[in-house]
Amino acid sequence: MTHRPNCLSFVEPTRLILSNYKRLFNRNLVPSGGIHEEALALFDGPFVMLSALGAFGSDHIFNYANRAALQIFEAGWNEIVGHPSSESAEPVHREERRRLLDEVGKHGFIEHYSGVRISRRGTRFRIKNATVFNLLDDDGNYVGQAATFTDWEPVAE
Repeated sequence: MTHRPNCLSFVEPTRLILSNYKRLFNRNLVPSGGIHEEALALFDGPFVMLSALGAFGSDHIFNYANRAALQIFEAGWNEIVGHPSSESAEPVHREERRRLLDEVGKHGFIEHYSGVRISRRGTRFRIKNATVFNLLDDDGNYVGQAATFTDWEPVAE
């Protein structure tokens, strides 16, 4: 069982993720409610959710990972949050990842993305049908990106 971090540590990332998801896709990712209820629903949701902050074109730093993300990446909260998002891809896949993030940065989001990622313990897996989207602050400034998906499979060694 993955330990849940203190709710206060992920209220702001939750607000940022959910408001941008709603803005882009005109639907809620989790049931509407108070921010604490939404934060718990996002953390315990039946999908992987990650977000990372940084300037456009830079290596972003993870600021959020829900329970499913922590499990698939075989990591604790402190092993993901605060670390470069580029570490989620093996070096040979980082250029592909960079192109993806640049495309999202220019167009606002992409859907149906697939790519190979690596856990903190070295397990390789392919994510399938991911949605990756930009995060904008309240003033409309780019602050990062988020990704969500429900489908993945192990990659044979």
